[in-house]
Amino acid sequence: MTYATIQRYCAGLSGRAKAAKCGAHAKYLAALAIGLAALIPGGASAGPPFMTDDPEPVDYQHYEFYTFSQGTHVSGDTSGVGPAWEFNYGLIPDGQLHIIAPLAFDSPTGGPSEFGYGDTELGFKYRFIQEDTNGARPMVGVFPLLEIPTGDQASGLGAGHMRAFFPVWVQKSFGDWTTYGGGGYWVNHGGGTNDQDYWFFGWLLQKQVTKTLAIGGELFHQTADTIGGKDTTGFNIGAFYDFDDHNHLLVSAGRALQNASETNLYSWYLGYQITGP
Repeated sequence: MTYATIQRYCAGLSGRAKAAKCGAHAKYLAALAIGLAALIPGGASAGPPFMTDDPEPVDYQHYEFYTFSQGTHVSGDTSGVGPAWEFNYGLIPDGQLHIIAPLAFDSPTGGPSEFGYGDTELGFKYRFIQEDTNGARPMVGVFPLLEIPTGDQASGLGAGHMRAFFPVWVQKSFGDWTTYGGGGYWVNHGGGTNDQDYWFFGWLLQKQVTKTLAIGGELFHQTADTIGGKDTTGFNIGAFYDFDDHNHLLVSAGRALQNASETNLYSWYLGYQITGP
């Protein structure tokens, strides 16, 4: 998954709308982590907690449910989504239905904080090439996404226009190691904003360190998402911890290596995943 994410929720927005999809108060994040641990008593899937996604869908008639918060701090603003909820369901063999319903908030330096429902994300992941575990053939899939402008743009809680992402993802495993990545094109213009279409690319390497713990790192690059904006390159380091076959903890943190003050001085993801049946 994605962040979805990022965090893909952060990519492409501008100004307060961008911050509203990408950050949160550190105190709020800590409180959310405690709350998640109190509320929620096979290995974790890829995608969340990283921006780079993978081509592997949820198994047919199985599901994933995430409760999460994610955020990014830029110069003059810390804001984000959380609590937010992601649901993926194996609707057909090799294909999953995807939805994210977020609460978004924005806290600019020296200004009032805003909180409310953000933009809704819908998608469908389809794997059209299965990996050859004994050969060189990788797994390949597509994961088109549509972001519906349900958030209040004036309050910095949404983009104010429809957005769509058309990526191709590739994955290959070698024993305890898994690597995956790819990218695609974001349709991001409209709504009378300064937003423009852009490209996103990412690649990740992950190792199953123990039976219950996997650690990974990713590099990603995004072209400018606004007219006159700047490209950005960054990284995230994250981990998956399996409490059992159905309960999983996901965390990541990172920052931009290019134009960090405008795009990502630091960012994080914290989520709890339930898988079933």
